[in-house]
Amino acid sequence: MRIKPVSNLDLTTPSGLMRTHLFRPDREGKFPGVVLFAEIYQMTAPIARTAAMIAGHGFMVAVPDVYHEFTQPSEAFAYDAAGTERGNALKTTKALASYDADARAVIDFFGNEPQCTGRIGSVGICLGGHLAFRAAMNAEVETGVCFYATDIHKRSLGKGMCDDSLDRIPEIQGEMMMIWGRQDPHVPNEGRRLIYDAMTAAGTQFTWHEFNGEHAFMRDEGHRYDPALANLLNGMMCQQFTSRLK
Repeated sequence: MRIKPVSNLDLTTPSGLMRTHLFRPDREGKFPGVVLFAEIYQMTAPIARTAAMIAGHGFMVAVPDVYHEFTQPSEAFAYDAAGTERGNALKTTKALASYDADARAVIDFFGNEPQCTGRIGSVGICLGGHLAFRAAMNAEVETGVCFYATDIHKRSLGKGMCDDSLDRIPEIQGEMMMIWGRQDPHVPNEGRRLIYDAMTAAGTQFTWHEFNGEHAFMRDEGHRYDPALANLLNGMMCQQFTSRLK
């Protein structure tokens, strides 16, 4: 379905206003909400296209600026050495509690939004995959899709690099879809195995998908992009949200 032009809102968080980009269908009615967490580069053009694609399947999609405390509203970083360095530096400058508070702010927005059904999912890519994983620890999140979620196995998200994501897996109540690239050096086989075993031990409902792909194979800019694989996985993601949230 067609979607409305993207709109922006500033949500209140304990660390200041958080610019959030909203994509929604261009028709009357109520729709489930999906929180889309971006890579370390914030909302770039590829992330915006992903959000628009999900919205076109009948969802309200909110994309928060993950580093809103440190950047100008709607600021995005370039896919270059400087942008990568800045994004990685901020990843471990921001407090873990602030990441969680940001997710809570978007979930609360959906809960109070008249055009939202109140059913909520999360999705994220790279850093965003980890944030979508943590967002699913909120009871309102009924399903999550995580694309090559970084740092879970290393416990290295946030200031101090000592996150508790593995320990909090039992808090995840919804069904998760975990997607990985076998040639991704950021999450090697032993790291994936650690996450798989922890989710299994916790009794988490999840599906697990590994593909021959490098890191960032979903991003439609850059030499690692795999269009055929991205098309397949975008379909799987939207089917997951449709079957679990509608």
